[in-house]
Amino acid sequence: MTTPFPDDAVPVPPPGCPAHGRAIEPTGPGGLRRLYGPEAEADPAGLYEKLRAEHGDVAPVLLHGDQQAWLILGHAANITAMRTPSLFSRDSRLWSAFRNNEVPPDSPLLPVVAWQPICVFADGEEHRRLRNALLDGLNGFDRRGIRRHVRRFTTDLVQVVGPTGRAELITQFAEHLPMLVMTKLLGMPDEYGPQLVDAARDLMKGTETAIASNEYVVASLRRTIAIKHDSPGDDLTSRLLAHPARLTDDEVMEHLRVVLLAANETTVNLIADSLKMVLTDPRFRAHLSGGQMTLGEALDQVLWDSPPMSLVAGRWATADTELGGQQIQAGDLLLLGLAAGNVDPTIRPDLATPLYGNRSHLSFGAGPHECPGQDIGRHVAEAGIDILLTLLPDLRLAVPEEELTWSSAWISRHLTALPVEFTAQEIEPDPESVAEAERAAEEARELAERALAATQRAAAKAAAPEAGAAAGAAAGPTAASDSASASAPAETATVPAQRRSWWDVLTGLFRR
Repeated sequence: MTTPFPDDAVPVPPPGCPAHGRAIEPTGPGGLRRLYGPEAEADPAGLYEKLRAEHGDVAPVLLHGDQQAWLILGHAANITAMRTPSLFSRDSRLWSAFRNNEVPPDSPLLPVVAWQPICVFADGEEHRRLRNALLDGLNGFDRRGIRRHVRRFTTDLVQVVGPTGRAELITQFAEHLPMLVMTKLLGMPDEYGPQLVDAARDLMKGTETAIASNEYVVASLRRTIAIKHDSPGDDLTSRLLAHPARLTDDEVMEHLRVVLLAANETTVNLIADSLKMVLTDPRFRAHLSGGQMTLGEALDQVLWDSPPMSLVAGRWATADTELGGQQIQAGDLLLLGLAAGNVDPTIRPDLATPLYGNRSHLSFGAGPHECPGQDIGRHVAEAGIDILLTLLPDLRLAVPEEELTWSSAWISRHLTALPVEFTAQEIEPDPESVAEAERAAEEARELAERALAATQRAAAKAAAPEAGAAAGAAAGPTAASDSASASAPAETATVPAQRRSWWDVLTGLFRR
């Protein structure tokens, strides 16, 4: 899973998931409800309420391959599991299914639950060592610097659709902005952003191609780490490599992987659902236009009603215990039901009551494993939407709200499309993108000049032996010896392969 790139090649993401060849019933062995399959994915919120009515705060469920797990539905029960690592560990090696060799090597669960040397799967002192390194790296980014990246990429994305007066904000905005920003924060080449979007989304869906998508992401990160060993910069990769915690390359790669994937999936969904609410909910539209409510407060409401991740896998019981009235056995897998816990009727008897500014939702977790990058994710989403609405102030939904659809996987639910229209206009390029293009052009000129100079030197040195031989014949042995010394092998010039810029790749995707 960690094969490096051959030479300077850029890897290609795997193709999309093929259609399932067989029907999946909503219930499996023992009459347990499945969290995967058409029925579960069509209405996950409805499934959660059925499970709550049948089992209470904690329900037995089946995952892919009919692996048994416990889904935590209650808000308080989720908090207990999050804040009690002595009973509910993050170390997936405790899972009885792993110990009994019941998980096949091609299981779509593996990219999410397989143990890795990162803080996500550690507890205690090892968790603190790894998490502190990650926190130090993430805290090195200031909001102004992040907003500069967001402004650059938002402007570039809007430039593509501005003259048309129409856009589809999921595939042409929300699915690209977070990954483009994260590639800059991780110190990855610009062109990786568009290529990583499909692989990241496929991986988080848990499809048949999830393993191949994971290999692509890992290869991209290995490549970046190798570059940063030689040329460190002001980025998360370089900070992790240089941190006093002395992380290994494997530890650095795995932390970058989880940051990249978690930040992308959660921020894409947060942007999409927030935009949908701003465009369709009269409470938010009226408040935003009237200045009575900040966009940050709108995001808080979305985090309650539509958490970016529906559930998190997971926690593993360290001993026999009880939770939510259920008897949990040592080695059992527990799923944190973020979406279900956020609508627990014991804390939200009336879901229509607004929760402006209330951040006691479960969307970013709680306890020692609370999401370390939540501030960056919120800022990317808030800044991206703010800049988008500034560039396109008359943005409006292009279809009736009831025509909007969602697709779901076992850990997340996301809006399929958000078509909008606005007054067609040319968008001025962002100064940072202009500067980036100028830097790229200057680099290309320097490379061309170095290549030309190297070619001329090689040609001159190749001609030297002929001239030296003629001079040696006329001047005698001493001159011939000097000529032989001057005709030492020429230095070989290495010219880096030229790649397409990220903008060429991205606009090519949009204009297919």
